[in-house]
Amino acid sequence: PPTGVPPPQPGTPGLHLGHYPSLPPGYQNTGYQNASAPHNVSPSRLSPSLAAMSLQSTTPEALRVVNLLQERNLLPPTPIPAPTPCLQQDLQKINCHPEVFRSTLTSIPQTQSLLNKAKMPLGLLLHPFKDLSQLPVVTSSTIVRCRSCRTYINPFVSFLDQRRWKCNLCFRVNDVPEEFMYNPVSRSYGEPHKRPEVQNATIEFIAPSEYMLRPPQPAVYLFILDVSHNAVETGYLTVFCQSLLDNINALPGDSRTKVGFITFDSTIHFYNLQEGLSQPQMLIVSDIEDIFLPTPDSLLVNLNECKELVQDLLKSLPTLFEKTMETQSALGSALQAAYKLLLPTGGRMSIFQTQLPNLGVGTLQSREDPNQRAAAKVSHLSPATDFYKKLALDCSGQQVAVDLFLLSSQYCDLASLGCISRYSAGSVYYYPSYHHQHTPAQVECFQKDLKRYLTRKIGFEAVMRIRCTKGLSIHTFHGNFFVRSTDLLSLPNVNPDAGFAVQMSIEENLDDMQVVSFQAALLYTSSKGERRIRVHTLCLPVVNSLSDIFAGADVQAITGLLACMAVDRSATASLSDARDAMTNAAIDSLTSYRQSVLTIQQPGLLAPACLRLFPLFILALLKQKAFRTGTSTRLDDRLFAMCQLKYQPLVYAMLMIHPALYRVDDLSDEGALNISERTVPQPRVLQLSVEKLSREAAFLMDAGTVMYLWIGRNCHPNFLTQVLGVPSYATYLLPELDTPESQRTRAFVGWLRDQRPFFPSLQVIRDESQLKPTFMQNMIEDRTESALSYYEFLLHLQQQISK
Repeated sequence: PPTGVPPPQPGTPGLHLGHYPSLPPGYQNTGYQNASAPHNVSPSRLSPSLAAMSLQSTTPEALRVVNLLQERNLLPPTPIPAPTPCLQQDLQKINCHPEVFRSTLTSIPQTQSLLNKAKMPLGLLLHPFKDLSQLPVVTSSTIVRCRSCRTYINPFVSFLDQRRWKCNLCFRVNDVPEEFMYNPVSRSYGEPHKRPEVQNATIEFIAPSEYMLRPPQPAVYLFILDVSHNAVETGYLTVFCQSLLDNINALPGDSRTKVGFITFDSTIHFYNLQEGLSQPQMLIVSDIEDIFLPTPDSLLVNLNECKELVQDLLKSLPTLFEKTMETQSALGSALQAAYKLLLPTGGRMSIFQTQLPNLGVGTLQSREDPNQRAAAKVSHLSPATDFYKKLALDCSGQQVAVDLFLLSSQYCDLASLGCISRYSAGSVYYYPSYHHQHTPAQVECFQKDLKRYLTRKIGFEAVMRIRCTKGLSIHTFHGNFFVRSTDLLSLPNVNPDAGFAVQMSIEENLDDMQVVSFQAALLYTSSKGERRIRVHTLCLPVVNSLSDIFAGADVQAITGLLACMAVDRSATASLSDARDAMTNAAIDSLTSYRQSVLTIQQPGLLAPACLRLFPLFILALLKQKAFRTGTSTRLDDRLFAMCQLKYQPLVYAMLMIHPALYRVDDLSDEGALNISERTVPQPRVLQLSVEKLSREAAFLMDAGTVMYLWIGRNCHPNFLTQVLGVPSYATYLLPELDTPESQRTRAFVGWLRDQRPFFPSLQVIRDESQLKPTFMQNMIEDRTESALSYYEFLLHLQQQISK
């Protein structure tokens, strides 16, 4: 998007926005629809006559004109579903699920100039390794692919006859191999269009040997633990060791799984866990300048053969360093040692760090001025050194991903340290001010996150390629990876919680096409040592009118892609540039709509119904921790928010951008869902404004990674006793009480939690609570000293549009 909001005119509020945001939950629980149900699509109906219907007749609601200055209650009472692409019914039924693959525009413009005129970004949001309840898996010695562009056969190819199929990406005609004529599901011959590969938009292949460059690697897990005085004080080591002990048999892997441990302070400590030793042997290397491995063969050991020694080590580690006075942290050297150790196999490196590394390579200084936390100009959003990026690229080249757990009360320079995960396809976890006694909510989060982290599915030595129909091209990727070639992402590890985004452009006119397709193929090694390929294919109609493009706009996907683009813009240009670009995205698209789509000009700030939430989501982004100004924000907190916006799949990122608010002191069974013997109430989603709160009530705010239970000062005593179990509200927990009110509240909170892979903590907020400002900062529609209210923001947009 173009940059540079014109300076505010005298007398208009300056555009300085600043708080915390995400999108209604609930639409993640749709289950993986039709993943295994075969659909009878006859080849004749798949042929080139995929007539794209005119959107005008079928989706008038999307284009209903909304005057944003007049309609206050725009938020739908229930979570917002993804728009359905306007395709023939048979294609629509088998299309890729929007939680796995969705586009910012569900109708693709015919030309780049038409796209430019619409002033909306074109891109894809992807959650490629998502945990799926149903996934068709195919074992075949021939995987059928296009001879020319290597696209995998999919539901959107066309069969010219039984023996020939036409690629939907490059249009080459290919032969159907003999083996493909037999259908393993129906056990019939001669109906290639009924094979599972042509019936499912998401499918997994077990790959034959030509998909391997080397024998599939074993699951290898290396843990690198900060044991300085600062680290021991937080008490994290006890929680980590206990969690690994509890989950050691659930680590994904097979009989070849290996584990290893390195601890560090001013020196590096290795642990010899070789079979036959009576106890683990600690080996200390104090020459951190020229790091070497003391006994290279016994530091990474087979988990099955050496499990008892590993368990002994985990039981003794917390006490080993309890009296330490070491304050220094040689993280860089510990990472170099870990890299050397994983070089032969590849694998996963998990780092636990509690302070700035201050010794040896990769040393960092504090760059944060606490007095500048609310300043409009934010600096130090990019790394202070390229040490961590370079090491990450080395790791990526050797199939090693690095995950970072930061448990710190001081500034940690996440801008620099985060590079180690960003370029190696790892993930970052951040627990500010973590302490085993003082922050029980953080401890609970850390425990739950660790359990998920240690036991979730993992794919090793992975690559992902995204292909699209001829005429379209992909130019910018967002997420954690290294781009190996123009369209190939290197993912040493791939995990089910990682999201990706790509920006696209239209290079050649799509004149004679009615639909286009996108295909993401993820090739990985499973923890059991199988080479597998997961393929997702998405089909979208091509349109040639601006009104059809607007009618197919996906407001959440657009917001998610803009957030990724703004994170990059903040680091390469500046935070104010990124903020201007987001505001301009709203101004430009609504200007285009007003000038080119609206037939009757009328006063007001007008938007099509499908974009009615766009200004609200942009304002929410401007007030999000990542981008806000004028509100005191720790640099690491800001960088972690940016990190999450780029890395979280869209459904979770939206909850961080625009939280969902519910009233919960009057939950009833009316309209409730019935899920596995549980009755789950469905309160309506409320607008994020203080006027929706009441002192007599209680409200739950779901902000994705955290939930707040706000209890009004005069909340009915019945709620306090029946749900919180106390007559006065001096509690912070949600106890399990045997009352219908308690069951309803816990069922609702539990249902929200079940919809995401990570564990949001629940924090109870009373009137005098220290957390109250955090809760109030999420009230996006209200004005603050440093940021416009939603209505003022709309007036600002209107003023720019009517210039």
